[in-house]
Amino acid sequence: MRIYASSLISSLLCALQVTRVLAWGVAGHQIVATIAQIHLLPSVQEQLCDILPYNARCHLAPYAAWADSIKRKPEWRWTSSLHYVNGIGDHPAEHCVFGDQGWTSEKNLLSALVNVTYETKNYGAERQDTAVRFLTHYLGDLHMPMHLSGRDRGGNGDHVKFEGRSTNLHTVWDTLLITQSIRTLSNYTRPLPSTRIESALRGSIFDPYVRWIVWEGIRGWWADEYLAWPTCPADGDLDPSLLIPHNLDENSPDFPVHSLANQAIFNVGPKTPIDPVDLPICPLAWATTLHPLNCQYVWPPHYDTHGKPPELDTPKYLGPIRDQHVVEHVLAMAGVRLAAVLNTLLGGEDEKRALGHGLDALAWE
Repeated sequence: MRIYASSLISSLLCALQVTRVLAWGVAGHQIVATIAQIHLLPSVQEQLCDILPYNARCHLAPYAAWADSIKRKPEWRWTSSLHYVNGIGDHPAEHCVFGDQGWTSEKNLLSALVNVTYETKNYGAERQDTAVRFLTHYLGDLHMPMHLSGRDRGGNGDHVKFEGRSTNLHTVWDTLLITQSIRTLSNYTRPLPSTRIESALRGSIFDPYVRWIVWEGIRGWWADEYLAWPTCPADGDLDPSLLIPHNLDENSPDFPVHSLANQAIFNVGPKTPIDPVDLPICPLAWATTLHPLNCQYVWPPHYDTHGKPPELDTPKYLGPIRDQHVVEHVLAMAGVRLAAVLNTLLGGEDEKRALGHGLDALAWE
């Protein structure tokens, strides 16, 4: 069994190295989706059976990384900029700014999340399927700190070593920290006494890691805070760059020239800005609290970009990240927020009245 697990992890590492610019890699996105699945209302889980393709088996995880798999195809290349948001002038840790001077592009992760949430709420059939896939993926991207900073192409330009291997800073965060945790976690290999948790697991190599994050983290370390994770400011996100702008009207000369059939999630909906307070999502508020992780942990003040690539698997760099469960915290936060958004948009009204929005779903077994 140990040899088999080692082989699976090696295969996973090789696959993720090939696609190293992906946020969280495939495993990270599937972990977020699985945490969300645990917290979904029963009525939402039932709807996923109709919304997602049959081979998803009513589960978000199989299509959690779909948005990365298609973004280099000619018909979907226009979505590439929607996986990240770069604040002008941002350069952690020396100069940490997030949106104070605007964004390098208004068609970014923040505006994409508003659009796909609107699509999930208002449309059905194939449109809703595509929107749910993007929503699942983009919420994962939002919680990968380096997708909130343009420094060195999100860390892809920073050459480092990890466990003695040459790699880059982005790959350390989106893949290697997670795979190291999966490899070194020695417990939570057996089922937990929770049907809600176990029914959401799919026999993946990261199942013990998900159990650990949910049981120790959401039910333990963060038990007093996780219900507040999906909340938004009372006045919503009012930054104009978040809203669906009129210049995405297909009749506008500023509208990008692409196959409109493949841009359904952006050429429908309001032609004038909407107030996101009407949607259960506030990406700017959430991202603003996540961006400081770049300055505190990813590119800390002691981070050395000069000379030979630094080894990051050290107590000085990795110690605080592990001790404070930074990666697990943001994965859990992304999963809980995704569940809350989907429960609010798709949950049955009777269910929501009885159970709230289902975030305390672990109480019902």
